[in-house]
Amino acid sequence: MRTGNLPHAQYRRFDGMREFEMLLDEMIPRTQSVIRVFDKALSRDYNSPPRYELLRQFLLASRSSRLMIVVHEPELIERQCPRVIELARQFSSTVKIHQTLRPARHVYDPFVIFDASHYLHRFHHDHLRAAQGLDDVIGAQQLLDRFAEIWEASAPAIAADKTGL
Repeated sequence: MRTGNLPHAQYRRFDGMREFEMLLDEMIPRTQSVIRVFDKALSRDYNSPPRYELLRQFLLASRSSRLMIVVHEPELIERQCPRVIELARQFSSTVKIHQTLRPARHVYDPFVIFDASHYLHRFHHDHLRAAQGLDDVIGAQQLLDRFAEIWEASAPAIAADKTGL
């Protein structure tokens, strides 16, 4: 636990993409308002029917629900994740997909922030080491600040009218 954090904050490290993807799917239904994703490219798991349905249910749960995605390689979303494109089409005002611009192309550690207190963080996009924070508002705030900087150094990447289903 980090000093000054909530008393029930949890932080743990783990290795493996399978666990990362499983934890991501577990966190989506627990999210109240915003999911922020930063990665080099989205994994193929974003195109799975279960993940699509989890994200769709999250977006349907509230008008304030938001899904914000920033990637270095958005063309892979168009080729490998047509369900994500469908979400962007169905929820065009609440799903935003951006591509990093030159100032943010050097960022190499993917992460997903759920609301403002839970997160998954891989330490490098080429490695399997990762961490999970639950009720870790200090760790989440650090990632929120980084996401805001990355978002600022990005531009819209995918038009909501494209489909590949």
